[in-house]
Amino acid sequence: MRPDVYFCYVTGALWAVALTLYGLRLAARGAFHSDRVSKIGGTALVGRGIMDATYWAIEPVVRGLAALGVTPNGLTWSALVLGLGAGVALALGWFGLATLLATMSTIGDILDGQVARLTNSGSDRGELLDAAVDRYTEFAFLAGLVIVLRTSWWQMALALGATLASFMVSYTSAKAEALQVSPPRGLMRRHERSTYLIAGIGLTPLVGPALVAHDLPYVTPCLVALGVVCVIGNVAAVLRLVRIGRALR
Repeated sequence: MRPDVYFCYVTGALWAVALTLYGLRLAARGAFHSDRVSKIGGTALVGRGIMDATYWAIEPVVRGLAALGVTPNGLTWSALVLGLGAGVALALGWFGLATLLATMSTIGDILDGQVARLTNSGSDRGELLDAAVDRYTEFAFLAGLVIVLRTSWWQMALALGATLASFMVSYTSAKAEALQVSPPRGLMRRHERSTYLIAGIGLTPLVGPALVAHDLPYVTPCLVALGVVCVIGNVAAVLRLVRIGRALR
């Protein structure tokens, strides 16, 4: 067994523990409702229940970090380092390690905002840093996929299509805000893209060998995730542009 797969087991175990604990919470006290999730909302791709469970699981971590005096900007920089590491791991073909690093980077991205709200230490400068780091980490992740899939033109094209979708969805939201138009929510926002792409690379080391035995590409789970992000993301971006254009008339 390739050592890389153990990183997938570690990541899966962390999520399994979190979901089990949340299941116990549901049974004992009912669902947890996060103010942040209420603001951004769930979608058909990533439901509110999953998002609420995630925010519930990290709430003790948020309080602990705040008590230790960890700053939101420190968490943002940590998310950047982990995100860049995930991109490098992907470029080298270490899908399992990339899964763990990308998961930690995503959690770090959530933690910085939550700590800022809890400690009332948010600032425009911090928001700017967070937005910039989001773009860099997502690009590093997708660039790693482009590199590792470079030996197949259509697989690389799929990764490039997902990259285009990622940046067009983000661009339409930013442009709407700049034009003082309420940004349409739509599908394939950053947390949705992250969820599907991390799941795809995480499944690759686990089921890839079995797929190869059936004459399918080792990276099939990754390709499926990229396909979902590419198609839905680009369609969502076009629909956003249309809605913004209509709002400006």
